[in-house]
Parts: sequence; structure tokens; C-alpha cells
Amino acid sequence: MSQLAIFTAPKAFSDAHIDMIQRNAIGSWKQLGDAVEVYLLGDEEGIARAAKDLGVVHLPKLSRNKEGTPLVSSIFQEARQASRAELMAYINADILLLPETLKVVESVEQQAENFVLMGQRYDLDVSAPMDFSGEWSAELHQSLGPDAQLHPAGGSDYFIFPRKLYADLPDFAIGRAGWDNWMIYHAMKEDWLALDATASLTVIHQNHDYSHLPEGQAHYRVGETDENVELAGGMRRIYTLLDLKFEIVGGEIRSKRPSLERLVRGMERIVQPDERVASGWRWAVLRRLRKLRRNLIEGRGS
Repeated sequence: MSQLAIFTAPKAFSDAHIDMIQRNAIGSWKQLGDAVEVYLLGDEEGIARAAKDLGVVHLPKLSRNKEGTPLVSSIFQEARQASRAELMAYINADILLLPETLKVVESVEQQAENFVLMGQRYDLDVSAPMDFSGEWSAELHQSLGPDAQLHPAGGSDYFIFPRKLYADLPDFAIGRAGWDNWMIYHAMKEDWLALDATASLTVIHQNHDYSHLPEGQAHYRVGETDENVELAGGMRRIYTLLDLKFEIVGGEIRSKRPSLERLVRGMERIVQPDERVASGWRWAVLRRLRKLRRNLIEGRGS
């Protein structure tokens, strides 16, 4: 397998819980072995220290928007310039990866040239630093439990792709909603092989609050999300994982099977207005379709 560069723009390490879960995440990436490079980008408090402690590369220089939020375009550009790896992976800094990751990436690399791996995550409460000795990955699987639920199929917390892809990105604000949805849209528009890896990769999000955002609001409620949607070209370009046509299962790339949930999502795309203002007949129909899709998800989980 080609060398893989994992890069991320962490939050400040000033909060004890954020410090812990980010160190856990980065530690899990390092467990993937010598074929992986890890880059931490930005000059937020504690990043330089964490990079030194964890033995990874720190890239402090990033362009930012008027609110001081790092730009996705700058993050990708700086990582690409720093690394010569053939494969790149943007991963949110609270995401745990398991050893199976490289095997899945290698399998896809052998079957396709221009591909993007993405997928759903499991959400897990983590309250202690992780010990990566012994059977840590098996223990992590067990901690999810038999009734573990996947996070709804919205955006993606990770994107794995050949370095030549995503070379020119809009100036999205990182950590705000919309940019990852555009990444899905763009991969499909460019006719890259946009793959749902949910069935093959166990990707775990360590739960946290939103105290790092204005007034502690969720990322999709802040004004920078509106700006991200505008940069994306409107709501019609805000795709989800349900829009993907292909997946990787058991090492094989295949078309995703039809489902009522995906059918309803297709209807949503047809009526979706470009604006985020929730008014007019399109929004009325869209709300009904979204409610129907939620009911389908809840019914499936019961």
C-alpha cells in the first residue's frame, strides 16, 4: 500500500476532556504503523505540545476567515505540501481508527484509481486516556456493545483519497457544517469513485460538548455554517452519505442496494431549495420527507 498521510486541524487542547479525546484519536492513528504519517495543523493552544508528546508533525501556519476559524482549503494545501504520501486522509481530531483501516484502504487502492472513502461513525462516551497495549482494538469493539448504533448518515468525519484529488477547495470554515457535505457532492460530480466504507470500517467518534463554539451551539447552528453553504453553491450541493451509489463490503466494491431510506432521500434532493430559509412549498414538502425518513430510521432501529 502507498504511504498514507493523516492530517487534521485539532481544537485547542486547553479543555481537559478535549485534550484527552484528541490524544486518544491521534494515538490510534499512530497504531496503524510506519506506513502512516500524522500531521497536526494550526496554532491553537496546546497543539505544538501535543504534537511533540505524540511524536507527530506540527504545521502551525494556516489561513483563517474573519472569525479566526481555519480554512479547509488551507488545511488541505499545507498538508499536501508537507507530505509526499500518495494517499491523504483528513480525519476529525476526535475520531478513533482501528487497525482494519489500512487493509480496507489497500483493497480499494488495488481496485480503483480516483476514489474517496467516507462513511458513518459510532458515537461513544470516552472518559479516560486509552491504553494501546494488548488487545486494545478488540476491547474497543466490545465497549461499543451489541446494540451500538451508527450515527445518522449525514456528512462524514473522514475522507481518504489519492493526493491529486481535492486540489482546489472553497474557503470553507473547518468545524462548521456543510463543507463535508460538499466534499461528497464534489466527488460525485467529478465522477470519482465515492465509496461508503461504513460496512468495512469501524470508525468511532468520542462524544464531546460544543463549548468551543459561540454560546455552546452545535456546529450547524452557527453563522459560519451559512457561509459554508453559500460557498458550496447552495443547499442543493449539500449531499449526505445516503446519496452515495457505491460501497466497499468484504473487500469488494459494489453498488449500494436500494432502500426506502435512500429513495426518500432522492425525493428530498428533487424538492430541495438552494436557500437555508425554511419557507415556501419546497421546504414544506422537504420537512415531510425528512420526517418520513426519520420514522424509517427509528422503525429500523426498534
